[in-house]
Amino acid sequence: MTEVPCRATRPEMSNLIVPLADLDALPVGQRLIGIDLGTRTIGLALSDVGRSIASPLETIKRTKFSTDVKRLVELAAKHGVGGLVLGLPLNMDGSEGPRAQATRAFVRNLAAHLPLPVALWDERLTTAAVTRTLLEADASRARRSDLVDKMAASYILQGALDRLAITRRAAAAERDGEA
Repeated sequence: MTEVPCRATRPEMSNLIVPLADLDALPVGQRLIGIDLGTRTIGLALSDVGRSIASPLETIKRTKFSTDVKRLVELAAKHGVGGLVLGLPLNMDGSEGPRAQATRAFVRNLAAHLPLPVALWDERLTTAAVTRTLLEADASRARRSDLVDKMAASYILQGALDRLAITRRAAAAERDGEA
């Protein structure tokens, strides 16, 4: 999985969607929430305060935008969240289709209620990978249904956290080499 560059064309979008590296500059102790946005559910995952481990948090059953966002705002406040990592459903060729456009619209609408920086992360095949893992664990169909969305959010967030860690290590190695 890879970071998706911001392709914002409107000024308000450029303030909402940030490069992943910008989330590393958040104050120490602020967590990240990973989001797997679906048409029927929103899977959520939460990082630890050190921003190195992602854990599944919950799955919101989508009803109305205002109700869904209210729950997201509550969770962000409760857990001291400083930023979001939102899975961007790209097509297999890397292009953006209707689902990616809907995700960007969600970010625009979310900004009025939860003004946190959002990094987009390529989520291609995350649900398939999580489903395969659950099948290997012999999870029942009902159990898979309960877990897949929040585990996909965790998979998305962990990928972003791993990228941040690699970037930090590379920067440290570069600094050490210059010393």
